[in-house]
Amino acid sequence: MKIFNTLSRRKEGFVPLEPGKVKIYVCGPTVYNLIHIGNARPMIIFDTVRRYFEYKGYQVDFVSNFTDVDDKIIKKAMEEGVSADVISKRYIAECKKDMAGMNVRPATTHPLATEEIGGMIAMIQTLIDKGHAYVAEDGTVYFKVKSFKDYGKLSHKNLDELQSGFREIKVTGEAGKEDPNDFVLWKPKKEGEPYWESPWCQGRPGWHIECSVMAKRYLGDQIDIHAGGEDLIFPHHENEIAQSEAANEKPFATYWMHNGFLNIDNKKMSKSLGNFFTVREIGERYDLQVLRFFMLSAHYRSPLNFSADLMEASKNGLERILTAVERLDGVLEKASGDTLIEGEAEHAASLQALVEKFEGAMDDDFNTADGVSALFEIVKLANTAVTPASSKALAAQVREKIQKLCDCLGIVTERRAEILDEEIEQMIAARQQARKEKNFALADELRGKLSDMGIVLEDTREGVKWKRV
Repeated sequence: MKIFNTLSRRKEGFVPLEPGKVKIYVCGPTVYNLIHIGNARPMIIFDTVRRYFEYKGYQVDFVSNFTDVDDKIIKKAMEEGVSADVISKRYIAECKKDMAGMNVRPATTHPLATEEIGGMIAMIQTLIDKGHAYVAEDGTVYFKVKSFKDYGKLSHKNLDELQSGFREIKVTGEAGKEDPNDFVLWKPKKEGEPYWESPWCQGRPGWHIECSVMAKRYLGDQIDIHAGGEDLIFPHHENEIAQSEAANEKPFATYWMHNGFLNIDNKKMSKSLGNFFTVREIGERYDLQVLRFFMLSAHYRSPLNFSADLMEASKNGLERILTAVERLDGVLEKASGDTLIEGEAEHAASLQALVEKFEGAMDDDFNTADGVSALFEIVKLANTAVTPASSKALAAQVREKIQKLCDCLGIVTERRAEILDEEIEQMIAARQQARKEKNFALADELRGKLSDMGIVLEDTREGVKWKRV
């Protein structure tokens, strides 16, 4: 198995720190709103990476955090007149719903930043004691970038380049820095914000320190793979390396994996451009399995363009797989014969060759695009080689292999009952008629049935509106 390592900028053979085990840390979302489809890409990609390691027989310890204290969370809380933890708990729950819809499995551990403050304070003190951090007059603690000689090794930036262009990561309290490149480990509280006690001031941690601390606590000083979106390479992951390696005096992660950006109709996703979509909004139009299948249609390091046409193509592709599985199940119900019959050995050999083709693609830096192509070839084999006259043995082999490869990709092979808009409208019309006739028991019954189907009704001045949840 080979992985493209952002650190070396080349593919490297995968060698785990401990035989048979893989320790993976993936940066999770900041929970101040519903997750968008840009958040969905790393969730789906690295869930697939995890699944493939397990398919290969590894024991995977997979940690992904929730950042539950942040300027955006605090701003949202102030706007709603509630505490920050009300906002974070709400959107963690919503995020988990969307993850389930995309068949993204829960991490081994989902640590929360607010529950790891003690560890952050301890690591910051270690960095101060070792001369890698200092305390400004207002209590802000900064990491001393020049104290870490390898700073820039992940992003391949050097300090001279950073001196002039560092506006991108400037923070409040800039005047207290010894060097413009230094970054915040701990910052003083502001009026109305949540804060914690520390040896330096009442305040809260900087963003970067949380992942270093959570990776150390749940995976150890050294991990196999650290992953996230390519937008995190600098400064977040660069700063994580500096903090972790300065504090622990060991290499932090052996391999760094980063997925490419997601564009919308060939443009950067942006609220100002009106092309910003949450996963929940996409789920109102498509089964989220379609979104997952779409995300796997390109290599994870490549930019990926999202459009209605490409989503429709993904929907049709997924339908081909589900139809083939449905057909195989039908053959299996009637077929007999626990051994291959004449002529089927060749089909079984072709099947095995295609499975190996899938594995070859995935072994080559998790090339899901080529893996999906191999899966489609197996679907074609299923449709041509497995007939009502085939043995149960052949049908079962093909069915099993499709199931295993789909499980590896996180694709659910059981067809979900599709609810047609026309059917929904008819049920809503029947409910409205029942209300006119004051048959409220029937109206409530119909509303309940719609709710069970995942359809929520909203009575407005313009009439009844509905949406999928």
